Amino acid sequence: MSARTRAGWRPGRDPRAVRHPGPFAAGDGRRSAGRSRHVVVVGGGIAGLAAATALAEAGVAVTVLEREHQLGGRVGAWSVDTAPGEPPRTMSRGFHAFFRQYYNLRALLRRTDPALERLVPVEDYPLTSSAGYTDSFTGIPRTPPLNLISFVAQSPSFTARDLARVDVGAALELLDVDFPATFGRYDGESAAAFLDRLRFPPAARHLALEVFARSFFADPREFSAGELVAMFHTYFLGSAEGLLFDVPDDDYDTALWAPLGRYLAGLGVRVRTGTTATSIAFRGDPAGEPDGPAGAVVELDGGERIEADAVVLAADPVTTQTLAAGATGVRAGARPDAVDDWHDRLERLRPAPPFAVWRRWLDRPVAASRPPFVGTSGFGPLDNVTVLQRFEAGARRWVSETGGAVVELHAYAAPVGDGSEAAIAALRDSMWTEAARVYPELAETRALAEEWLLLGDCPMIGTEPWVSRPGVSTPDPRLLLAGDGIRCELPVALMERAATTGFQAANTLLAGWGRPGQDLWSVPTGARHRVSAPLRRAMDRTRRVRTRSVTG
Repeated sequence: MSARTRAGWRPGRDPRAVRHPGPFAAGDGRRSAGRSRHVVVVGGGIAGLAAATALAEAGVAVTVLEREHQLGGRVGAWSVDTAPGEPPRTMSRGFHAFFRQYYNLRALLRRTDPALERLVPVEDYPLTSSAGYTDSFTGIPRTPPLNLISFVAQSPSFTARDLARVDVGAALELLDVDFPATFGRYDGESAAAFLDRLRFPPAARHLALEVFARSFFADPREFSAGELVAMFHTYFLGSAEGLLFDVPDDDYDTALWAPLGRYLAGLGVRVRTGTTATSIAFRGDPAGEPDGPAGAVVELDGGERIEADAVVLAADPVTTQTLAAGATGVRAGARPDAVDDWHDRLERLRPAPPFAVWRRWLDRPVAASRPPFVGTSGFGPLDNVTVLQRFEAGARRWVSETGGAVVELHAYAAPVGDGSEAAIAALRDSMWTEAARVYPELAETRALAEEWLLLGDCPMIGTEPWVSRPGVSTPDPRLLLAGDGIRCELPVALMERAATTGFQAANTLLAGWGRPGQDLWSVPTGARHRVSAPLRRAMDRTRRVRTRSVTG
């Protein structure tokens, strides 16, 4: 919603969700009222689309440049070639969960789907272990800390002996949060090191916590402990939205981004897909005459140049690093060393390890009882299995015509060795073998078609100091950054961080131009309750009950 959010409105069920007001008539509006503005947004993923939406709704002319031929970025989808007479098929970069505490992403989607009818609930996403047990989130209370206590009490991943070994002091750190300070509290510590301090049992460690690290496509030994704690807060102890999520009812392009592209076009936004920005140059002093010439020039791969007042760079980490570090004419304010410091921060941007997505259109169905999505632990490189026809209309149409199934496998931080064809073939063989251990009927199927992706363009959120990561603002007010790898003070991550930083980039520009911007929302930024003592007592009670059940 806009800065003029109606009183009492909340983005979800949690009454403690926090509103972060956007700019409204900020800055010197009299100086900018008669001046039209133009912003180039590099990147048509979630961050770029959020920035373009907020800017266009405030009357700013926007040009979106997207390298691929469809919008959505890493949450995009596209058609794949089929033989004459075959039913159509689509491909994407993998499964994404639209959690209900993703307030800002959902605000973006409401532009074309006000009631979010194109998002359908997933009733459970079981996490199954090769040891033979499965954790479920169905039936767990939504309200913290009851959700965590209930999960621990019913989870087969925890035993009385396991609970006795947990370091309660380290566990209570998960409650003692205050963002953004909590991000920096764990500088230099990896998620794996933090989990070692917790002394969680190995199975519970993966199923309850480590899965968060791997959702960043990262090895927990390299992933930030501060980010892990933030995600634990966001999904367990900081939010009453619950642990379940929604998914689009069709492929991402059909359900989400094509409608949003039409909405932006209706606002006058020029959306140019299949277009690559190759360089950015700034001219003049950003603090100079406000009615002077345009301050930015973006050059495209064909030599075309686009002039603008500002640029929002919302691309993958390598592209962001290359274009931002190579931008000429970047000017800072009073601090002469600010640009050098910023370049040092840009050098820290790096991609996460590669991930694999393997979608297979099979000749026979999987068992009707299979859930839409299952996470895995101990099944080699395999991290999850998705049965797409359970929720995606296009996949369901394909299945109705063929009688088969559409199954997708993911491997995060994929072990690709030297990247040779033999190493990739070994990875694929292992993923399919392990998938057949999860769903044995897969061993009898034959693939009628398949699509394989091995990509490495997700941001790495490492153990470097949190404050050293590049944020939305840069030394030059004409250049803003956005994306899920960009530093954000709010406890948000993944798609929600992309949407949030995209809106923040737009708000920063709009505030300087005296125009209204976008309200943002988050889960509480501090501890939700004074629950350390009650939780400690509850954990002690759970230990005693389990000990009696084991010894009795």
